[in-house]
Amino acid sequence: MEKLTRVSTISGRTMFCHLDAPANAISVCRDATQVVVAGRNIFKIYGLEEDGFVERLNLRVGRKPSLNFSCADVMWHQMEENLLATAATNGAVVMWNLARPCRNKQEQLFTEHKRTVNKVCFHPTEVNMLLSGSQDGFMKCFDLRKKESVSTFSGQSESVRDVQFSIKDYFTFAASFENGNVQLWDIRRPDRYERMFTAHTGPVFCCDWHPEDRGWLATGGRDKMVKVWDMSTSRVKEIYCVQTIASVARVKWRPERRYHLATCSMMVDHNIYVWDVRRPFIPFATFEEHKDVTTGIVWRHQHDPYYLLSGSKDSTLYQHMFKDASRPVDRANPEGLCFGLFGDLAFAAKESLMSAPPSVGDVGRKTYPGGDRRYPIFFFKKPDVTEQFEQVSSALSVFESEAGSSVGMDWFINTAQSYLLSGKPFGELCEHNAQVAKRLNRPQESTTWTMLRIMFSEPANPSLSSNHNLNKSGNLPLVNSFSMKEMSAALSERNKENRQDNLHSLETNLNNNDENEETEGSEGQAEYLFGDAELDDDDLYSMEHDNQAAEEPEYLLPQEAFPLRHEIIDHPSAPEPVQERPESPHVSGSETESTCLTSTESFSLISVSQLLFSPHLPPKFFCPIVKEMLCYYAEQGDVQMAVSVLIVLGDRIRKEIDELTQEHWYMSYIDLLQRFELWNVSNEVIKLSTCGAIMCLNQTSTTLHINCSNCKRPMSNKGWICDRCHQCASVCAVCHHVVKGLFVWCQGCSHGGHLEHVMEWLKHSKHCPAGCGHLCEYT
Repeated sequence: MEKLTRVSTISGRTMFCHLDAPANAISVCRDATQVVVAGRNIFKIYGLEEDGFVERLNLRVGRKPSLNFSCADVMWHQMEENLLATAATNGAVVMWNLARPCRNKQEQLFTEHKRTVNKVCFHPTEVNMLLSGSQDGFMKCFDLRKKESVSTFSGQSESVRDVQFSIKDYFTFAASFENGNVQLWDIRRPDRYERMFTAHTGPVFCCDWHPEDRGWLATGGRDKMVKVWDMSTSRVKEIYCVQTIASVARVKWRPERRYHLATCSMMVDHNIYVWDVRRPFIPFATFEEHKDVTTGIVWRHQHDPYYLLSGSKDSTLYQHMFKDASRPVDRANPEGLCFGLFGDLAFAAKESLMSAPPSVGDVGRKTYPGGDRRYPIFFFKKPDVTEQFEQVSSALSVFESEAGSSVGMDWFINTAQSYLLSGKPFGELCEHNAQVAKRLNRPQESTTWTMLRIMFSEPANPSLSSNHNLNKSGNLPLVNSFSMKEMSAALSERNKENRQDNLHSLETNLNNNDENEETEGSEGQAEYLFGDAELDDDDLYSMEHDNQAAEEPEYLLPQEAFPLRHEIIDHPSAPEPVQERPESPHVSGSETESTCLTSTESFSLISVSQLLFSPHLPPKFFCPIVKEMLCYYAEQGDVQMAVSVLIVLGDRIRKEIDELTQEHWYMSYIDLLQRFELWNVSNEVIKLSTCGAIMCLNQTSTTLHINCSNCKRPMSNKGWICDRCHQCASVCAVCHHVVKGLFVWCQGCSHGGHLEHVMEWLKHSKHCPAGCGHLCEYT
């Protein structure tokens, strides 16, 4: 009845208050009416009232507060309501007594640690016992009746991140370390730990004993895992594992709920999660009030599961009511559907739905090929009260694709293995990749490679005559203008006479036009386009002609331009009259007559006064188009094409795309290659990348173990001088000089030397050049 009475007195709501500074840790008193908040620049006690938090006491007193007030952790004694303990950043462990009549409540100061103290913990049943864990790798047990520690525990490891007394075992406490180990100690034996095991792949930041199950210990680490260990067996056993999205900074078991625990992150994630360890992939409840990293969490009462207190770096203190928490499982999709690498389909749903007999409306429903499952029905999850504290079982169906089906990924593998990304000229790379795509029945990709070769390759004949590029006014023509001057001198005499007759007729027609008609253009008369093309009335042209000397011969049209279909014997029609403009020059009839075309003058195609583009566009002109094309392929999911083009084009396109986008494409493509175990292609892509984050992938998690060639022992330092025999390990066994460049050695006897010297030696002898008698082999 005592337990029920204490719980019934707790009431409140979700509330918060602003702090003077960010909080590093919080702790609540035994009767759940006050909470202490500690940090580098704050050390205050707040009362928990119905309407909110009320500041009761500020423990930072004095004109110049010392580093003893800079707290990394705080703990309120659960048996003596006036005692507090703090872990200072200067290595001090400070005891505070709220019953002292003066303003300064500091009662004891322990300065035995050499570095920052990360954690302090009171014994749950022994009033005068305090335990601390420090960055110096030591744990110390203090008797509050004495002025110094009574026991020192050395984990023979790196810094201690957390220490916790067992609730059920009087003499046992657990300690977590930065190297990933967890140790169990008996306070009666400070010389050696009782048990040690590796809990996480990185630092273990926190641990917490289960309040009911004697042997359950929860740990959280930088590997984003929360693991529950059963310590009651002879061998430590991992019984539950929860995967979070960030490093776990704090873990606390929920009172009165055997499978529930609360966690908060050390960085990135600001939320507080309550997990049911039986469902490790989605949180049971989430508190999303904080705007910065949560640094401390504690349940308000050891027998009340409905109130949670938290402090954060956003300088706020919150009381969360469990009924106000969000439930991610209510927003979760009740089905899962996914395609595999090779086109297989996996579908998961509640087992009750997958195994239910077909209803009346499903009698005519088709079945899956190769299975008796029904087609998946997309439905909304209905609230189920029984699921709140129970694990829901699901059924998974996998449907394999047939060999040679269109959903397979054989094209991806063949393309990755056949594409050439370097080693040949740009044009040959594009041509080869286009043929590969065409052979694999990928016409769009093949056309893309061909267009890239056309756009970025040098033209076959880059130099053209000036007559093809510029007209008299210095403007670029729309097409290559040609005149009598460009025609061949081999024209027969009969063709010359016909041409002169045609020009004479043209002159007659021009003279018969209105003498007061004005022509547009600043340098001469209009030229005419002969052929099937028609001109738009809205297009503006510069009308000009080339004045040639009378004695210059006539020329035929070059055959490489286009073949002449027939001789031009018809009289060309005159152009439409041009409307008079104020700025147009007036040409009199006599001027028109004197400047009209004669048999010795050239007439050419109409040319544009100003072109939009030059005849030979620079490669950078196509960069925006290529950038859009790469983004298109990436958005379609074909990162293989995007990355391949990015590598082949190199500096031509690399500067047009931001580095983060390139890095995302590279990582996606490399991940696909590694899933298909295309290790060589993946390594080539990493090697050819210019992104710093991608190039360093080949240099991470790579260790080269080297033995000294003299003493045969491992070399521990980074240099080439052995710290044991003090001899240089990189001496050539042939020339006996230090190798400063490429070094090759035998893995059997550890002797080696210059690559050229060793190769030359092994051509004539199979024995080691150092004289050790080993039969070396160069491969």
